[in-house]
Amino acid sequence: MTDVAEQNITGELVYLVAEDLKAAASLLYQTYHDDELFKRIFRAEKPDYDKRLRAAIREDLTSFWESGQPIVGIKDGDTLLGVACLTRPGAGFGPDRFWHWRISMLMTAGFLSTRQVLEKERRIQQAMPDVPYHMLAFIAVSPQYQHHGLGQLLVKAADTLLHEDNESQGIGVYVTREDYREFFVKRGYQPLAKIEVAELPGEILFHSRD
Repeated sequence: MTDVAEQNITGELVYLVAEDLKAAASLLYQTYHDDELFKRIFRAEKPDYDKRLRAAIREDLTSFWESGQPIVGIKDGDTLLGVACLTRPGAGFGPDRFWHWRISMLMTAGFLSTRQVLEKERRIQQAMPDVPYHMLAFIAVSPQYQHHGLGQLLVKAADTLLHEDNESQGIGVYVTREDYREFFVKRGYQPLAKIEVAELPGEILFHSRD
């Protein structure tokens, strides 16, 4: 996509390819392992939480890739510094999901976790405006490269994807942490709706095309 340089960190903003998915899954796992929402959905208090979370992230990335959803990253050579996953409007990727995704999730993450993931997406979709939109599903920066502006670059990349798609009217993101909320609000995202998933309050933010 383009070259980037932020505070002595140099990298290239690119669309990820199949060979990058393993590194992307590892990066997302590190980022979301201690996230309260993921801990509740994938039952961190039960044995094999790590295994369930890894499996869920792997299945999500596979579904993103197979359905042609945008996965962008910041790479320095072969090292993946950050990643963002979006869904395109009208792509048929949401709470209905693919049957093979459901089966894989049931076998690896379990029935309760799979049901909660689908319920999360259903509630988000119900709260979104009745217009075509992108959804920012995941965003992560490698721990050793945080606080150097790479997250902002990923948000800008998402904004570029929005403006390249004449159908999409904006980008939505669901947050449950105040620091994440502040991050997106500072970058033009506006509060849209408050919803609760797994008994954890959260908020949908929306960045309008206009």
